[in-house]
Amino acid sequence: MRTALVIGTGLIGTSAALALSARGVQVHLADHDHAQALTAAALGAGTAEPPQDTVDLAIVAVPPAHVAAALAEAIRRGAARAYIDVASVKGGPRRELEALGCDLSGYLGTHPMAGKERSGPLAATADLFEGRPWVLTPSPGGDTEVLNLALELVALCRAVPVVMDADAHDRAVALVSHTPQLVSSLVAARLKGADETAVRLCGQGIRDVTRIAASDPAMWIDILSANPGPVADVLAEIAADLDATVRSLRSLQSADDEKRGSGAHGIADVLRRGNAGRERVPGKHGAAPSVYDVVAVYIGDQPGELARIFADAGRVGVNIEDVRIEHATGQQAGFIQLMVEPQAVPALTAELRERGWSIRQ
Repeated sequence: MRTALVIGTGLIGTSAALALSARGVQVHLADHDHAQALTAAALGAGTAEPPQDTVDLAIVAVPPAHVAAALAEAIRRGAARAYIDVASVKGGPRRELEALGCDLSGYLGTHPMAGKERSGPLAATADLFEGRPWVLTPSPGGDTEVLNLALELVALCRAVPVVMDADAHDRAVALVSHTPQLVSSLVAARLKGADETAVRLCGQGIRDVTRIAASDPAMWIDILSANPGPVADVLAEIAADLDATVRSLRSLQSADDEKRGSGAHGIADVLRRGNAGRERVPGKHGAAPSVYDVVAVYIGDQPGELARIFADAGRVGVNIEDVRIEHATGQQAGFIQLMVEPQAVPALTAELRERGWSIRQ
């Protein structure tokens, strides 16, 4: 691939353009908001000038509701040898293109499973897709050249290709992406009218659950409008579980021993099923999930502390598998949770204590 046209210079489009430009591809940028394309160009994502000749690959990175129209227009004017989109839903746009009578032999629907709470070109990074799944949804009769160019794009962005059926993809993202967004927002919405005293008690758990609730509502309305059925199906199942959980909690309030026992059983059931589901979430580098031990260290909120603790861990050859920071309420300090292999805990704990760190038991 020598040339590419990126249509839509938001987070995903600009990130793809940055990755391609960094690897020597000549990238042209287009957006209905030309100022946004100029911003992406200023970041090094390519040029906002239109291509003079047909490019190798056109990447349509506009909201799902506008994908079919943008693709149809690009195909009509012969902008590229091959066309892909990167929308988070796949079945709908393809059916819209078919209804418009487009020749789809040169088109392939794709979806990079990467993103941020922030949107727009200023949030983009060239490494956004590194190590992340990038779904490809080829259809019978599709051109092999298009698939090869899409695979080259995925490789240049250092992502991991995953081939799926378009409708199966939409059901999958409803479960693992779209529904979690709504559930996070529903939990966060409970905080809006909560008493200030209650809000001040927020800890790491509520921060974890509500992190993605900070996402742009306009962006998510576009996404959910393109995949409402599968998301509603998952939410209906969650609603049934919620109803059963509420009944179990009410039973725990009963003075009747049998009802309390039934309530406890119901709560235990949903918690155990949650454990089982959590164990299926892929671990590091997409491998089977690993169980790590946590070493919690008291750390001051000041420059250089994180670098110092990582350097001290490195001195004993301990690899930090994951990190969480738990901020103390009302203090310029907190705890950093270092996730490590169980066998590394004794050496890491001893080294950190020797260097003056306070370890939480």
